[in-house]
Amino acid sequence: MRSVFRAAGASAAALALVVTLAPVAAHAATPAPAPAASLSSAPGRVLSVPGLVNARDLGGYTTYDGKTTKWGTVYRSETLSKLTPDGVNAVGALGLGKVVDLRTGPEITADGTDKLPAGVTGVARPVDDASLYAFIGGVVRSKDPVYQQAQLGDGAAEARMTALYKAFVTNPGNRAQLGATIKDVANSTSPIAFHCSSGKDRTGVLADTILRAVGVPASTSEQDYLLSNTLRAATDKALRDQVKAAGYMQDPDLLIPLQEVRSDYLAAYRNQAVADYGSFGAFLTAGLGLTPSDLLKLRSRTVS
Repeated sequence: MRSVFRAAGASAAALALVVTLAPVAAHAATPAPAPAASLSSAPGRVLSVPGLVNARDLGGYTTYDGKTTKWGTVYRSETLSKLTPDGVNAVGALGLGKVVDLRTGPEITADGTDKLPAGVTGVARPVDDASLYAFIGGVVRSKDPVYQQAQLGDGAAEARMTALYKAFVTNPGNRAQLGATIKDVANSTSPIAFHCSSGKDRTGVLADTILRAVGVPASTSEQDYLLSNTLRAATDKALRDQVKAAGYMQDPDLLIPLQEVRSDYLAAYRNQAVADYGSFGAFLTAGLGLTPSDLLKLRSRTVS
């Protein structure tokens, strides 16, 4: 894909941004802010790491029984392939034992492997992106505004995102990888992080599942999910501006539904889980393959 963009004569900056776009991981625009009192914006939640804009700690959330998720234990992020040397050092200071990469092989090939600090184990647990990687690349490369409108406008982009979220439940491979990652968290003896490309869709549903599984109210977990909009807003606006300046799209705002996280998308995932398994609890066990022991260890590991 990189050679295609070079042949098109895009500037180096625009090239990098368009290539980054392909793994449907760029996200945000029109943020849906959480309430001011939300713990999503608690001091220390968002990590200051050079090369990352959407990295944060899942600690500090109150559970139904009045306990709190532990700080410095589980982190969610975007790809670590863009870390600067200072960023690698900052990630190293977290004391991570393992980083789980939810990206697919083509995404890693295009975007690069994670830049991990010494002593940190990287684990690949690819969750299928429902061909969105290839789809978006093709739509953007077409430079055809009529085709782009037909593929992304009038609710088409939103429909693709809804289908993507449902497939996190209906695809057996996706369930297996999500379940395995939750087991990684439950069995970890040192801090752990997981990520996809931009840290909002696959990472978002995984974080939502973990938080709700340990007793964090769904409304609170949703606020954590929506925080990606705020954190990625500037980066995603810059991407749209570059795509337009490079001549790839007359209306780059067509990308906004693919860049954003939305309550409707998360609801599609949650509702599909209940539709297929009868309840969220049954989805955890029958769908994701978690045993009662796994869930007890997850709770013990992440809540104090």
